Amino acid sequence: DVQLQASGGGLVQPGGSLRLSCVTSGFIFPNYAMHWNRQTPGKGLEEVSYINAWGDSTSYADSVKGRFTATRDNRKNTLYLQMDNLQPEDTGMYYCSWAGRRGQGTQVTVSS
Repeated sequence: DVQLQASGGGLVQPGGSLRLSCVTSGFIFPNYAMHWNRQTPGKGLEEVSYINAWGDSTSYADSVKGRFTATRDNRKNTLYLQMDNLQPEDTGMYYCSWAGRRGQGTQVTVSS
């Protein structure tokens, strides 16, 4: 049974930081690329980041480039998203995804 459990969200002021984690199980994590997606009010589902299986190649949505960093620990089957200089438009539900499957998300709210 595939599990994709995101955590680390919360309420943060504009300009603040959060680090999301996604613990996975049920598939061979080191063999696969992974994605972070988010569902934001009024914008629908958006892919935020991509990271390859080795963790040495990443790509980001233009809206988060330079502020978000995706990493992974293949020994721990865990994906991370470091989010810096958060802005109100980053508010939404964040999910990690594998092979088109989304796990349980974590809410990020950016507000003063």
